[in-house]
Amino acid sequence: MKLRPVCGVVLRQYYLLRGSPIRVVPMFAWVGVDIVLWGFITRYLNTVGPAGVNFVPRLLGAVLLWDFLTRIMQGVTVAFLEDVWSRNFLNLFATPLLVSEYVVGLVVTSVVTSLFGLAVMLVLATAFFGLSFLALGALVVPFVLVLFLFGIALGILGSAMVLRWGPASEWLIWPLPALIAPFAGVFYPVATLPHWMQAVAAILPPSRVFEALRTVVGGGTPAVSELAWAAALAFVYVLLGTLTFTSVFRYVVRSGLLARYSAESVG
Repeated sequence: MKLRPVCGVVLRQYYLLRGSPIRVVPMFAWVGVDIVLWGFITRYLNTVGPAGVNFVPRLLGAVLLWDFLTRIMQGVTVAFLEDVWSRNFLNLFATPLLVSEYVVGLVVTSVVTSLFGLAVMLVLATAFFGLSFLALGALVVPFVLVLFLFGIALGILGSAMVLRWGPASEWLIWPLPALIAPFAGVFYPVATLPHWMQAVAAILPPSRVFEALRTVVGGGTPAVSELAWAAALAFVYVLLGTLTFTSVFRYVVRSGLLARYSAESVG
């Protein structure tokens, strides 16, 4: 894998954003709406809830981290879909571009765009609702890292789905975070779920992250083993997502689907 093709993929996304500033708006608009909406909800809950219970880190912190994961996933998929929508995907692979170089380029693009959205969320949550992740100290790093890796895995998997079934199937990838959220225990402990849902939650890295976050907010210390398991699972999902994308790419090349790639075809 070479650095220059990776930079080329990233540079293409930069030119798209520079040439159409309206593309920048979704990076902060929807996350801003989420932070403001949930910020006022947590402020209201603080006035009616038990004394001494602060809902800001419990709910608003969870919303911020989940939105970060969603932004990471969408950063990968949107960058991929830009090539699909512009019918440029086939042109890219007419060059000596490796699949690994293309995927890494998508990931780098996602990192840059997601950090922009994260900065907006942190400013709004801190300035208007008093949420500070600095109070968590170094524990923020494994939380964010695990969610980042899992978001990348979801983004690669979503891109593989569209690559296999065609552009018309892109609607399948947008609900992925919403489908996973009930199992991840974003707003409630995993123990409240039925046993079969707890079994699913056990193999999802975000569920361990949010359980650890609630432990920290409650004044406890999260188990290092839990965070280690979450990180290991996240790495496994990234690996599986990458292998799936590579396998699907090889299939669409061998079957000729890549050459017939169009918005109307779902093969």
